[in-house]
Amino acid sequence: MTGRYQLPKWIAAMLVYARPPLVFGGLLCAIAVMWTRNYIPYTIGVVLLTMSMTFDVVDGWFSARFHPNMALAHLADRIMDKVVYSLIFPLVAVGVMWRLVFITPGYSRAELLHAIFVLLLCVTVLVRDNFAHFMRGFAIRQGQEPEVSELNRLRTVVAAPVGAILYAYAFYIPEDSPSRIYGLISGLDNIPLRVRFIIEIIFLIINLGSIASYCRKFGSYCLDELCLGEEGLRRKILTFFPNALTIMNALMGFLAVFFAYQGRIREAYLILVGAAIFDKLDGALARKLGLTEPTDIIDPPKRIRLGSILDDIADAISFCIVPGWIFYICFADASEPAFANLPIGWVAFFFAGLGIVRLIYFTLDTRPIPGFFKGLPTPAAALWVGAPLIMLDRAGDGLAGEVHFWGQAAFGIMIAASLLMNVYHIRYIHYGRFMNRHPIFVSFTAIIAFMFLFTPYFGYFALVCLSFYVLSPIFTWRISPDIASRETRLPKAGE
Repeated sequence: MTGRYQLPKWIAAMLVYARPPLVFGGLLCAIAVMWTRNYIPYTIGVVLLTMSMTFDVVDGWFSARFHPNMALAHLADRIMDKVVYSLIFPLVAVGVMWRLVFITPGYSRAELLHAIFVLLLCVTVLVRDNFAHFMRGFAIRQGQEPEVSELNRLRTVVAAPVGAILYAYAFYIPEDSPSRIYGLISGLDNIPLRVRFIIEIIFLIINLGSIASYCRKFGSYCLDELCLGEEGLRRKILTFFPNALTIMNALMGFLAVFFAYQGRIREAYLILVGAAIFDKLDGALARKLGLTEPTDIIDPPKRIRLGSILDDIADAISFCIVPGWIFYICFADASEPAFANLPIGWVAFFFAGLGIVRLIYFTLDTRPIPGFFKGLPTPAAALWVGAPLIMLDRAGDGLAGEVHFWGQAAFGIMIAASLLMNVYHIRYIHYGRFMNRHPIFVSFTAIIAFMFLFTPYFGYFALVCLSFYVLSPIFTWRISPDIASRETRLPKAGE
């Protein structure tokens, strides 16, 4: 082959294999920054990580455009990603703590919270990488070539920019420098802390969702080898995966309360969205693994199973107790005198209690309607009552009239949601399955939500979307349960 045709292969090899040396150079520069507190190694380190990030984004496009057909290209790319993430994210976790001690010793509680959250995020990234390697290895041994899902591809695209942004923040050295490059880089340190939290929470949810995606795709292949044909043992082990997602649902609820206590209501709302995603995934995973189907194994019938108990407990925490708790925190911190006469504690308790009653009814209902919920589902109710709290929190720094309006709105929606959860003759369509049947609509909505996320209008967008869902039975009650219960896209005519 001539040199002209070898050029794309050389470029592709450079894009893949040059990333670890660049990131290792960034590691050395970070050590130099911590030792000397000089802006020059900081500038060099950020440039090196930016180059690595660019290579990570460009290598897939280059391979698709020029088809260099490198041997072991996909395996090499995964190994390079693993090496890069193993270097950069532990380094970032150390750097954020170093910044608190040496650069901003008078740090606030919000900055300390951010440092702790970055540590949890970095641990999650490394756990996800090792878990993905483990699951792919089992799948390959079973003769199944792993396919890259959209969620995993999104995680790969987002990881490098998030690592570079965190690096630029962690090792920033305040310095008056005539360098234009340093002036551009220092702008990354001026990103508001609220925006950093939003970016990192989204990245955390993507990583946890990627773990769930691997469980859903390759979990059964692992158990085929581990259980040696014992179907009973196989089902018992399989239940671990949806139960783990259920526990993550509850942990996200507690994390939302923690953020709410720090005055981060928007971030707490995003974490509640993550809890709702886990609530969707655990049921979908159980159905994907066949745990909801009857078996030939002779077991004594169980009226109540461990999985359903865990699911109810997690939902009670994340979607009943936590929203009421956040509601109480927001009103307790509000400076509006009119709120002093409102029974805030009783309303929060009322919401939590009726939400738990609704969960008990859902568990004991002997005549469910496939694809529908009887009464407003608790995740939707939690997100609906949380949306006006975002505006109430933002209005705290503005006009008193705006605070009064959003406080009254949040109070009214709290009572309305409590009642709608227990009006069982109203049928709400299963939104998780609706998402599976209409991926284009869901993708379009997610893009719009992401655009609003970094604006002051995210709370308005969330309130409008949830209000449409609350009113949706007017239009969706005519849908057949056979259609509403489908997990996949409806076939078009001629398919």
